[in-house]
Amino acid sequence: MANTPRRIVIAITGATGAVYGVRLLQHLQHSAAVETHLLLSEAAVLTLHQETGLQRREVEALAHVVHKVRDVGATIASGSFQSEGMIIAPCSMKTLASVAHGLSDNLIARAADVVLKERRRLVLMVRETPFNLAHLRNMTAVTEMGGIIFPPLPSFYHKPRTIEEMVDHTVARVLDLFGIEHALAPRWAGLKPAN
Repeated sequence: MANTPRRIVIAITGATGAVYGVRLLQHLQHSAAVETHLLLSEAAVLTLHQETGLQRREVEALAHVVHKVRDVGATIASGSFQSEGMIIAPCSMKTLASVAHGLSDNLIARAADVVLKERRRLVLMVRETPFNLAHLRNMTAVTEMGGIIFPPLPSFYHKPRTIEEMVDHTVARVLDLFGIEHALAPRWAGLKPAN
């Protein structure tokens, strides 16, 4: 078991920000230490093409294992499937609501439900603005169940020069939550005094 790669489920939904899921997969694609299990919603396929120009097959090729979103009999639908947890990047408000209410209406929501019931790490990179009360209540519910709400908000203290640097900084923070080594972004070195 010591040489078995850590498994992480990565789901991409139709919310804007598909690049976050793609960048996670790209970073972990050649990792011998992590095995990725990918789920793409139907809306995600449209958003991926619109925002990144990538086709479904190109994104699926980045993952170690691909599951169909309607296959509720897949391995990841069971608590006996050993994983470190799950990242939904990005997470639509529909998916957030399904997770918050335990609907398990597709494999994304079911896999998230499994992660929560097994007390594993669930990270939802929620994308919407502004939030309405339903969104906030659903985020609270997921947090109370042990999930982590992680809106992919850019930071500027590291002075990013490109969109890629902004995305990588956010992806680095998510990987940190799973204790996965990376060199995607510099570590915080403290503030320098103003002159």
